Formats: sequence, C-alpha cells, structure tokens
Amino acid sequence: MTDMATTGENESTRNWTFLTNHGHVLLAIARNPTARLRDVADEVGVTERAAQAIVADLEAGGYLHRTRVGRRNEYTLNPAGRFRHPAEADRQVGDLLNLFADEPEPAKAPERP
Repeated sequence: MTDMATTGENESTRNWTFLTNHGHVLLAIARNPTARLRDVADEVGVTERAAQAIVADLEAGGYLHRTRVGRRNEYTLNPAGRFRHPAEADRQVGDLLNLFADEPEPAKAPERP
C-alpha cells in the first residue's frame, strides 16, 4: 500500500486499510480457488500460519469450503454468506466479491472538441 491515511495535529501517518486480512484472503481465494496458502499469504502480506488461521475462520463461518484434490486444496466460496458486522449484516459477501471480481476499466481521456 503506497498511500497512507493521515491523522492528528502533526499529520503523523498511520498505516490502515479498508479491508481486513480476512477480506483480503477471501478475495485472493476468489481470484484463484486453487491457490496454495503460501501464495495467498504472500499476496495478502501475512504469514502462512496467519493465512491458515484466517481460512479456518472463514471455513468455520461458512464463507468457504475446502476440498482436497490430490495434494492441493480447492476452495469453493459461499457468496450468500452475510457480513458479520451489524452495520452490513443485511448484505452478502458476494456483493464484495463482485465488486472486486473485474478489473476496473481504465479512465478514458476526455474527448477534444
């Protein structure tokens, strides 16, 4: 993350993001359902052990299902799962997945008259 939010009187910088590591792991798995946890951890910026714990949380919460395929895991996401925070409990995580599923279109240059 290159841009940081600023707060306080002395404009001190604090590193924060809008999504939690759980959200980042869910999105990484949505992009590649057969990814190794090592690769997911690298993409998210957490340890492999933290990625394992997050996947266990997501599986226990019903947000994904893990299936063993040979020596690898394959993940199936549950887009109907609801957000856990009361402020978003009426929304499904599929809304978040859809938001990040497609790459945003590049901004077009304004047409000249």
